Parts: sequence; C-alpha cells; structure tokens
Amino acid sequence: MTNPVRPSPLDDPDYAEFAWGRYFRVMRWMGLVTLAVMAAAAFYLYEAVGLVSIHLYIAAMLGIGFTMMLMAALMGLVFLSSGTGHDEAVDNGLEQHVDEWWK
Repeated sequence: MTNPVRPSPLDDPDYAEFAWGRYFRVMRWMGLVTLAVMAAAAFYLYEAVGLVSIHLYIAAMLGIGFTMMLMAALMGLVFLSSGTGHDEAVDNGLEQHVDEWWK
C-alpha cells in the first residue's frame, strides 16, 4: 500500500515567502560576519608574516570567504528544510519495508 503524497508547507506561497525571507536574512548576516572574519584574518596574516605577495592575501580571503558562505548556505538550507516541515513531506518508502527487513 502506498502512502498518499503529502504536500510540502513550502507549496503555500505566503509561507514560502516567509521561509525564504528568513533564509536570506540569515545569509545577509553571515555575509557581514564573513567580511569581519576576513578582515581579522588579513590583519592577522599581515602581523604574522608581514608584507608578502598580494596573492597570499587574495587566496586566503577568497578561501575564507568561499568556505564560510558555502557553510552558511548549506546549513541554512538544512534549517529551512527541517524548520518548514518540508522534510516530513518527503516519502522515502522505507516505512513500507521496515517490517519485511526484521522478519
């Protein structure tokens, strides 16, 4: 017996607008935090190694910025999916076979 398709709460346009607005608000804050961390790292690098090739600073800032924003985007999507109830709307089909596996 198959389960009926459960609608995602994100199918409601008003709720989706609210949820995505919250996600992008978090991303803006993380962008500001990322800029602050990049500035602190640049200052630390200058104090630690002095004035060296500009490529060191560019690579370090791009690495820090990309890593932090990627982490924020992925974790934000996890929280968006879990917090809106979208995860519960997914039918993975495992519930149907659990009893068969334990026999």
